[in-house]
Amino acid sequence: MTANVLMPKATAVWLIENTSLGFDQIAAFCGLHPLEVQGIANEDVAKGIRGVDPIAGGFLSREEIHKGEADAGYKLLPLEQKRIDLPQVKKRGARYTPIARRQDRPDAIQWFLKNHPEVPDSKIVKLIGTTKSTIEQVRNRTHWNSSQIKPVDPVTIGLCSQIELDAVVADAAAAKARADIRARKAEAKTLKAAQETVPPETYEQPAEASDEQ
Repeated sequence: MTANVLMPKATAVWLIENTSLGFDQIAAFCGLHPLEVQGIANEDVAKGIRGVDPIAGGFLSREEIHKGEADAGYKLLPLEQKRIDLPQVKKRGARYTPIARRQDRPDAIQWFLKNHPEVPDSKIVKLIGTTKSTIEQVRNRTHWNSSQIKPVDPVTIGLCSQIELDAVVADAAAAKARADIRARKAEAKTLKAAQETVPPETYEQPAEASDEQ
């Protein structure tokens, strides 16, 4: 049975860092693919995400973790009585960001610029409720607080949910992959056209041998 954890990747980060559970066990509990969990462990996936303790969140007991550590084939059982369902997401117009969180947006922008530069500015604006001018100021280090800005995962500081972030990053990665394919095709077509326009090589005619006297 898979626990409906609020932040599966952040939970996986905590389990990797604080337990000896196997990738398959963590993946089954968090609803992730084992290769994705391995990528998190290698910092190829979810880089910069802070771990979230599933015990404190009421999703998992320490006894279950001990059982899983003792038996690599054991599947962790979530605490069903403390299961928290995700609320229905209702999005209308621009995202409203609480005043207490607005000062954190430059940190979230810097996180995107550092870890996911493929995400377009328009998506960042919509996701965390910022402006394109603020993104440019952070990017060009002209923001009034540039010296204090540091990359922080927007999920960790409450600017968006993990599901929303994952969707934006996945869409941007897919768009980049499509653009790379188009670019390679265009480059190959250009090279082929250039080769076809090269004139045939001119070969020197051999000099006639002089008659021997």
